[in-house]
Amino acid sequence: MNILIIGTGYVGLVSGACFSEFGFKVTCIDHDKNKIKNLKKSIIPIYEPGLNDLVNKNIDNKNLNFDTNANKYLNKSDCIFLAVGTPSRRGDGHADLKFVFKAVEQICLRVNKKIVLVTKSTVPVGTAKKIKNIIKKYKKDKLITVASNPEFLREGSAINDFLRPDRVIIGTNDEYSRLLLNSLYKPLNIRQVPIVNTDTETSELIKYASNSFLATKITFINEISVFCKKTGTNIGDVTRAMGLDKRIGSKFLHPGPGYGGSCFPKDTLAMSKIFKDHKIKFNIVDSVIKTNDKIKENLSAEILKIIKANKISKVLFLGLSFKPETDDIRESSSIFIIKYLLKKHKNLSISAHDPVAIPNAKKEKLNIKYHFDLNKSFESQQMVIIGTEWNIYRSINFKNLFSQMSSHVIYDLRNIYIHDKEIVKLGFKYYSLSSK
Repeated sequence: MNILIIGTGYVGLVSGACFSEFGFKVTCIDHDKNKIKNLKKSIIPIYEPGLNDLVNKNIDNKNLNFDTNANKYLNKSDCIFLAVGTPSRRGDGHADLKFVFKAVEQICLRVNKKIVLVTKSTVPVGTAKKIKNIIKKYKKDKLITVASNPEFLREGSAINDFLRPDRVIIGTNDEYSRLLLNSLYKPLNIRQVPIVNTDTETSELIKYASNSFLATKITFINEISVFCKKTGTNIGDVTRAMGLDKRIGSKFLHPGPGYGGSCFPKDTLAMSKIFKDHKIKFNIVDSVIKTNDKIKENLSAEILKIIKANKISKVLFLGLSFKPETDDIRESSSIFIIKYLLKKHKNLSISAHDPVAIPNAKKEKLNIKYHFDLNKSFESQQMVIIGTEWNIYRSINFKNLFSQMSSHVIYDLRNIYIHDKEIVKLGFKYYSLSSK
């Protein structure tokens, strides 16, 4: 079977590499000539563990190809996946579908054989119907059928999520599309992965509902963490006890400085807008969005207060990505706090270290210094803020760190060292999400 994927962003690239690993012939299309040139040389534009090896392997075995011109592959493909961006539309928060609809129109102009057109991008309920209307406009509805196959890829573990998923969602309204998409995922049968077959509209909703729920779970435990800090109760014991309840589960019950990344902020906002479009208010998600923003603002204000109280002039941030194992800084709490501090404290000198996200952070044009050597980054610093729970920050030698710093303040935004009593014994002032 031949697969064409439109878009080589995070979703398109990972999906293309993994489908080719199944043994299918896959071509990934992007209009960015330089990006395609690099991909053909196995130069990956994003950091994702294992992706470089997977791409390189399947280029070598002729299962994976990259090109800028979709036209020569349209009528050789059995299935076309749309994996283009659907960013929040400026001004109202709705998902911007212009790239999706543009791709559909270009496909309609040239397709003259039967294909299944699948949305892999995160799209609002009703998008499949709108795509069908475009197809009818071009009188190609007898050739092109529409399906939905949302992705559930976590940055940092995307390959495992694709090859060993919790479930696969297939949304179709016709038998041909259903059979074809189920055949695509046959390699997962050996692992007994649940395949949920539903209609396109329900499939579209499942993605938004899932991400909104996970964002709610994160925000809930962050609110509990604030209460624990006020009352002196133990957030670690609370989360452990809650997680042992199988109805709740332990995942996403880790206090942090608010959720970020490319999905949760965008998808919760779009979910809220979708409800409003149907004249329904989604009170829970509306509250989650406001609370998540407030958490970042409150933490920023608290850190600024600590800086002023301790007469700090030099601060080092450890971690810029919104989570470990990715170079994605979108909606990163570290970036948010850095911008806040730079705005509120004109004389503050800020430095930052991150294993992979510095090139992306530099695009923000922040007035900060970047360190590529972790050990040297501590020299003469007065305060260290742990913003991302990279493994490299889990084994800091605080005895050596104490001698390198000119003042000794730590704010642990990830509660990594909440149980390490030696830090305070060494003479550090230790602050965390849970400590008063």
